[in-house]
Amino acid sequence: MKTVPSILSCGLLLALCISCGSNSSQPAADVATAPAENAAPPPAKPASASAKQTILFFGNSITAGLGVEPEQAFPALVGQKIDSAGLGYTVVNAGLSGETTAGGRSRVGWVLRRPVAVFVLELGGNDGLRGLPLSATRRNLQAIIDTVRRRSPQARIVLAGMQIPPNLGADYAADFKKLYGDLARENKLTLIPFLLEGVGGVARFNQRDGIHPTPTGHRLVARTVWGVLQPLLRQPVPATP
Repeated sequence: MKTVPSILSCGLLLALCISCGSNSSQPAADVATAPAENAAPPPAKPASASAKQTILFFGNSITAGLGVEPEQAFPALVGQKIDSAGLGYTVVNAGLSGETTAGGRSRVGWVLRRPVAVFVLELGGNDGLRGLPLSATRRNLQAIIDTVRRRSPQARIVLAGMQIPPNLGADYAADFKKLYGDLARENKLTLIPFLLEGVGGVARFNQRDGIHPTPTGHRLVARTVWGVLQPLLRQPVPATP
């Protein structure tokens, strides 16, 4: 993994807003016509949104796309890649501005009112920027993981790693980074080592606040996520326990 350029300038990496969206639009209704004699059978229609499995992005302002249009946020861009690849998934963006792991722990049951096939967990950055105890962050993330597995046992969980600048001490920053790898290994999760790889701390890829990605930054984040998510989506869906 590349070193984040100027990690000190990575600054206050997160904050969030809620936005939901589907990556697919419904096709217009077909006009009923009699088929011509010996005509070739019509092409198969794409699966309707209701027939598709759900990928839920659960995070903070980075996921929500604070400061950009909903369709420019990385979950929507990943949704476009899914459609282009012809995969049977629809994307739901459940990012919430300012979310901490404690807030996510309280909210996760509400967003899991319907089963999900893939759950992308992107939380913890706000905890780190506030200097919250890492033991609490770990407990909250573990509780979210446990809730997903209880509500949607078949769901595959992707954990988005985050890093923070060493303002609160190099040890704290290092331990913060490490907890994502530890949780992924202990829970057998798919890990995105650093969600903002190549974006965090790079001025031209962030908005004026130096925190939230620009549309170009989101495209880079989507590329990072897609590199991890695409192989997972092409694997057979595990049977429900």
